[in-house]
Amino acid sequence: MFDSPSSLQGRKPSNPQLNNRVLMILAISVFLVGATEFMLSSMLRPLADAFNTTTVNASWLVASYAIAYAVSAPILGYISDRIDRRSLLLLALLAFSIDGAAISFAPTFEVAVGLRVFGGIASAIIIPTTFALISEWVPRMNQAKAMGILMLGMTAGIAFGPALAGILTEEISWRAPFTITSLGCVMVFIVGFYILPQTGKQPIICQNRTGRWYRKWLVWRPLVAKGCWNGSGVAAFLLSGEILQHRFGYDAAEIGMTVTAFGLGLGLGNLGAGILKKKCRREELSLVVVTTVLMLSVSIFMLVTLSVFGTIICLVAWGAALGAGAPSSTVILAERSAQDKGTVLSFAETMNNIVIFAAIPLASLLLATQGTKEAYTVIAFGLGIGLLLTVTDAIEAVRKEATSKIDESFR
Repeated sequence: MFDSPSSLQGRKPSNPQLNNRVLMILAISVFLVGATEFMLSSMLRPLADAFNTTTVNASWLVASYAIAYAVSAPILGYISDRIDRRSLLLLALLAFSIDGAAISFAPTFEVAVGLRVFGGIASAIIIPTTFALISEWVPRMNQAKAMGILMLGMTAGIAFGPALAGILTEEISWRAPFTITSLGCVMVFIVGFYILPQTGKQPIICQNRTGRWYRKWLVWRPLVAKGCWNGSGVAAFLLSGEILQHRFGYDAAEIGMTVTAFGLGLGLGNLGAGILKKKCRREELSLVVVTTVLMLSVSIFMLVTLSVFGTIICLVAWGAALGAGAPSSTVILAERSAQDKGTVLSFAETMNNIVIFAAIPLASLLLATQGTKEAYTVIAFGLGIGLLLTVTDAIEAVRKEATSKIDESFR
């Protein structure tokens, strides 16, 4: 399906199935991260009981992980641009496995929180590194499709992780989900050790050029744009349950069933990223479509009183926009940042978290005290900036392509 990563070493692919296996290993890696990150949403009460604390305090098991991820991602991305990414990924998988096993035997709540910090740091290596490896191993024309498949693994982890964790916790113990994900990381580590192609240390001749991406508006524009539209879109989704409760009087189970439409859309978007890119010819143009659909679906959901069917359609479109946008924007950032791709892709993850952390408190306050329309102004501000920068970037990309073709015609 994809050209062999071994071509980077000057060899033709000897095994046409190698790439599918490599892509599957990378997809399972991000699946485990997605499942581990979100499975605590269904385990807070059992964890609070296990450590003799409150659910409010137990939420620090989520917050500590997210903060560690956001803070460490740029630093670790910078390091990944200078050493062997394959070895770094395998080391992070092993660390993630050790973290999961250790939490299962944590003697106190404070130790468990500390271990979640360790897990957040490990995941901050796994996610950006897998994206960087895809950009290096897969031909440019197939990268959006490959990124979509990779992110489908993350989507599956986010969608099914909480449900599986809840079942395991109820039927066995709160330790079971951590043990299962730990064993999963060990298995991926072992298989990956034998299957993932050797990459070697990043070329020394390129290292004097790394670290200069921050001087390029060509990189900053899509980086800030993605942080705004992706972070705002996720922040709005985190508020969607409360909006559904106010609008329809749904309980937790009914809200959970309804928002699965978002997960369905997310998966469809992941799978359709490559198709959308082919239709639009450029990732920049496909992102204009994506951010427009995202703006419309979120606006309609928050501002218009819809039927249940209309709400589900909005959630599907909303998820599909985010699902298709993430692979395309990642491809753009990886291509434009060149040897700095590890740093930039990590920084993109941090940018998303910054927007989410900034938007959620204010939007939640406005939703609780004034209403949905007032909360929408916070979300719309982020989405609007993201859409504006995305359209600007697409215009510049098309103009540059047209100029290049005109220059070639005179040669």
